[in-house]
Amino acid sequence: MDNIKITIVSGLSGSGKSTAIAMFEDAGFYCVDNMPVALLPKFMELPFDISKGFAGFAFGMDLREKDFSLKYPSVFDSLKDKGYYLDILFFEADEEILIRRFSQTRRHHPLSDGKGILEGIRSEKIQLESLRQISNKIIDTSKTNVHELKSMLAGYIQEAGNRESMHINIISFGFKNGLPRDADLVADVRLLENPYFVPELTLLDGETDKVRNYVLSNEVSQVFIKKYIDLLDYLVPLYKKEGKSHLTIAFGCTGGRHRSVVVARTVFEHIAKQYKQVEIIHRDKDE
Repeated sequence: MDNIKITIVSGLSGSGKSTAIAMFEDAGFYCVDNMPVALLPKFMELPFDISKGFAGFAFGMDLREKDFSLKYPSVFDSLKDKGYYLDILFFEADEEILIRRFSQTRRHHPLSDGKGILEGIRSEKIQLESLRQISNKIIDTSKTNVHELKSMLAGYIQEAGNRESMHINIISFGFKNGLPRDADLVADVRLLENPYFVPELTLLDGETDKVRNYVLSNEVSQVFIKKYIDLLDYLVPLYKKEGKSHLTIAFGCTGGRHRSVVVARTVFEHIAKQYKQVEIIHRDKDE
């Protein structure tokens, strides 16, 4: 498994490392938080199948592990010698911001035993300074909220994994069976001409050419689809920039067999030309 990229997520406690690890996991990385650094070489010898939706490795490492600052130099050097590429992300924030975050969450700082949070923060900064100096990217989260941090990391994660950072699901459904619970955007296409009332189309579904041609030949359908695709072309990049890992777009008609299937397929074909991780599900087509 040489030439595999390993991302090390480290830095000051309370600076956003857990959020970063969660983002890497959502993007298809194999993630372990609080990984003992001495175990990393053995871990990388495990037989991972990198052919099935695998984006890379991301490990959270910091001073929650005692002696981390003493052990990591030799371990990182040995991995580089074996052909692995290590990318180190170092997270930090201003002291007053970190103090406020620990006060709000009531979490325990790993180095605050027998002393205050401020002393623990300053001790941690000193012990991690050498790692900070060799980091590929330093991320200051002092003035960022969770959504802004996700936006900052989205581009990096996409580049690190050489894949899209957002997974898009297109769903067709029938309102008679209820809304999809995980839908972010829902479009009601019951305003379109219904093939169900055409005798020769009643028993067919929206994946057949006859039903598809019937729906798409209607002027109202054409205008609706064009305007909705224009809306999605505007919205999807904004969701991606914001750091959203999954986006579910649902189209519903009465039974989920004809109109919603045709529209969902048409939108899927458009979006799949621009994004790699796109799937389509016809929830009620075969009922």
